[in-house]
Amino acid sequence: MESDLAERSREARPAQRTDLRICQVQGRRLREAFVRFPWRIYRSDPCWVPPLLIERRDFINPRRHPFYQHGTAAALLAYRGDEPVGRVLVSDDPNYNREHASNLGCFGMFEAIDDEHVAQTLIGAAADWLRDRGRNLIRGPIDYSLNYPCGLLVEGFDTPPRIMMGHNPPYYERLLLSCGLSKVKDLFAWWFDDSHDMLSVWRRRAERLAARGRVQVRPLRFDDLDAEIERCKTVYNAAWERNWGFVKMTDAEFHDLAKHLKVIAVPDWLLLAEVDGEPVGFSMTLPDLNEAIRPLDGRLFNWGLPLGLLRLFLNRRRIKAARLMALGILEPFRRRGVADLLILRTLECAKHHAGFTGAELSWTLEDNDLINRTIEAVGGRRYKTYRIYERPI
Repeated sequence: MESDLAERSREARPAQRTDLRICQVQGRRLREAFVRFPWRIYRSDPCWVPPLLIERRDFINPRRHPFYQHGTAAALLAYRGDEPVGRVLVSDDPNYNREHASNLGCFGMFEAIDDEHVAQTLIGAAADWLRDRGRNLIRGPIDYSLNYPCGLLVEGFDTPPRIMMGHNPPYYERLLLSCGLSKVKDLFAWWFDDSHDMLSVWRRRAERLAARGRVQVRPLRFDDLDAEIERCKTVYNAAWERNWGFVKMTDAEFHDLAKHLKVIAVPDWLLLAEVDGEPVGFSMTLPDLNEAIRPLDGRLFNWGLPLGLLRLFLNRRRIKAARLMALGILEPFRRRGVADLLILRTLECAKHHAGFTGAELSWTLEDNDLINRTIEAVGGRRYKTYRIYERPI
């Protein structure tokens, strides 16, 4: 079904060509075109990791993704003739606007050919969709909220993305700037490779600080996982609540995340920090599943057989990197060595687990000086930058 969003966007910019149409994704055919479009953009990019098609379908499916229990979204496709040339996901999260007393919506899953007219029409259509719902600011790239993949890669194109992190061509920045968007925040990704044996250098310091603060670090107990997830959720929502752009995860979102963790997590890499038995921090590290899914070209089944699933199982044994994707400390405990200890314990486990050679910590806000200095101090090297943009609508 062709949306009137493209026509209204053209009316706002009368000098533009009118060779595009915007379709709001409804039905299986358009949904498949939406999730498969990136293959056109990245077919010659050696760093791209083809996502699992089944996961991407579920991500935009209102009947499957927990975001839609409290928010709304629309997937939009740009066509030139019969050929898709771009896509975007636009979302409206009332929880975020209520928590921040704001009036904005987000765009994410942005992909487009190298054509400013295509980008401007897509972002214009997303802005129109949000304006119809009373919003006056558009921000992104953000897939629903900062709890999901977000940010446009602007530095670090020469290495593949890690699990649940994005990758895009360098020209995307030019496309978004042509839409009148401007930078609002940078997000940093850090790399650890232990090239200077920083573990032995920092281990004694971190443990001394932790002992002074009576901090104990332990893995999550999978035999009591529901209660452990509740402890982590309490720390997560409290530790990040003052961070720029943060919105609390709902119970449905957090338990959906936990369901996936049961499948891919290494128990020793999910760590809870406690003081006198009360949780004060936690960290979540996952094997870089991107290394395992990259050869599958998005498919778990071929000719009706689970050949991709079998390859995924075998490939997981060869993963050599990890991503530390969450590190939260309650505010009263942020200068007591808790973060140092969680990072070092994680790296220590990864180093001795099946020959892991490196780990990414991502992401951190550019102006979070305390955590950024801590990461640098324990040997982290900033190697990728992701950028978030916004503009009034």
